Amino acid sequence: MARAFSRRGGGRKPVHYTAKLDAVERAVVAGLMEQVHDLVAPEVPPSTQDSGAGHEDPFDAIVSGLGGLGMGVSVSAEDQAPDERPVPSDARSFGDRDPALERLLPAGNRADDQASAEFRRLTEHGLRTRKARHLASAIAALRAPGTGVDLDERTAIDMVVALTDVRLVLGERLGLREDADVDRLESELATMDDDDPRLHAMSVYDFLTWLQETLATAMLPGDPGTA
Repeated sequence: MARAFSRRGGGRKPVHYTAKLDAVERAVVAGLMEQVHDLVAPEVPPSTQDSGAGHEDPFDAIVSGLGGLGMGVSVSAEDQAPDERPVPSDARSFGDRDPALERLLPAGNRADDQASAEFRRLTEHGLRTRKARHLASAIAALRAPGTGVDLDERTAIDMVVALTDVRLVLGERLGLREDADVDRLESELATMDDDDPRLHAMSVYDFLTWLQETLATAMLPGDPGTA
């Protein structure tokens, strides 16, 4: 069973944040982060895409056969059921762009399409690069050998940012765009069949929320930590 993040060290000792997650729990979180990384990362030149091919990661071997990236929870737009709810009016001007990217890479000026396009041209590559870097760092921490997760201060920041981005994408796929949507979905969950994928996706969303909150709390300046 997962144990919340707690702070270790302080004073003369390096600060670390540790949590206990089993292989399946780490596979779920790492798998979703990999999906979001693929969604947000800048395009990689073809000459570098196949580097490292043929080398199986030990972590992959542990979780092979358990359902793939995200353990059956997908954040890919192609895997989502058609959403019959109306599209918010402030999102209609962005054509066929994945709405999850609108959550991750918000427009600089929603009232002016030309200004928004220029803002994206100037800032989007850098923002994508930074988000991909945060996600890659968090994935590496989750895939490290051991029975838990151990983060230094820099990696803890990466993990908080990465968890935020995964929650934004998964929330978009679940239709959680405003506060009222949470109540609506919870009402729907009460009548869903046990095998409804949204039920599992929501439980994963709640787990990610809890995990992020425990890490953010442990990182607060007033947290005494444990020597």
